[in-house]
Amino acid sequence: MKDSLLLVGTGALATLFAVKLAAAGIDVSMLGTWKIGLEALRKEGARLNDAAGLPVRATSNPLDCQGTKYAIVLVKSWQTERAGHQLSECLTEDGLVISLQNGLGNDEILAGILGEKRVGRGITTLGATLLGPGHVHLGGEGQVILEKCSQINSLEEKLRVSNFDVDIVNDIQPQVWGKLVMNAAINPLTALLRVKNAGLLENRYVCTLMREIAEEAALVAGVIGISLPFTDPATAVEEVARRSAENLSSMLQDILRGGQTEIDAINGKIVQLGEKHNVPVPVNRTIWLLVNSLSERGNI
Repeated sequence: MKDSLLLVGTGALATLFAVKLAAAGIDVSMLGTWKIGLEALRKEGARLNDAAGLPVRATSNPLDCQGTKYAIVLVKSWQTERAGHQLSECLTEDGLVISLQNGLGNDEILAGILGEKRVGRGITTLGATLLGPGHVHLGGEGQVILEKCSQINSLEEKLRVSNFDVDIVNDIQPQVWGKLVMNAAINPLTALLRVKNAGLLENRYVCTLMREIAEEAALVAGVIGISLPFTDPATAVEEVARRSAENLSSMLQDILRGGQTEIDAINGKIVQLGEKHNVPVPVNRTIWLLVNSLSERGNI
């Protein structure tokens, strides 16, 4: 397993990563719990659009992945603790795990289980829509941004040869929060209204709400000392929604398939930090309550 790359997860982004890596000749393993997804990946490989599937190893047993040197975590934020315990059974002592998940706090959870030295930081702005088990559509171009660390070179090389747009930075917190602001403003609104990202720009009231969510989140970032990668969050979120107009956000996909959302790790974290630092975040709080109310009513 030392020359392999392990993807933890079998959803849209994990499948997209598997396709790109396998197409470049990288030896890919996928570790997950979704039985239908694992079965499809074993039988047909990882598929992008109408292309033939590319072979990957797919398993639910972390012991099948023993000796893993590099792993990328792409599960939902509420599955992070489980992923960490799975990785503790298969990651080498000198291994490296990178979380490319949505929301805040995932790397801290992983570090608490695996140790700080084995956990790196990263984000991706790629979008993907799951067409079916093991079958994905690229929902929007984007980057993989990784924080520099002593073990990052080999993983960076694997991603670059797989045609990922990779950037290495000394401090990833501005990018983490930049993505958080965008996700907080776009994802829950698309989920509540059940529209593609473009739908947020087609109604002036919805667009105003999207801008207000982003501005609130940016205020929280400023109070805790984060310098965002943009100066105007309202304009930035409109630009992102426009560039990813045809994308189905991950939260909308969760709602449509009746799954649990990541609202607590996105808007919920903004509410938590806003209250801690006495920053009013009424719009984020309302959105957080509304999305959670869907689950409470049994709609997801």
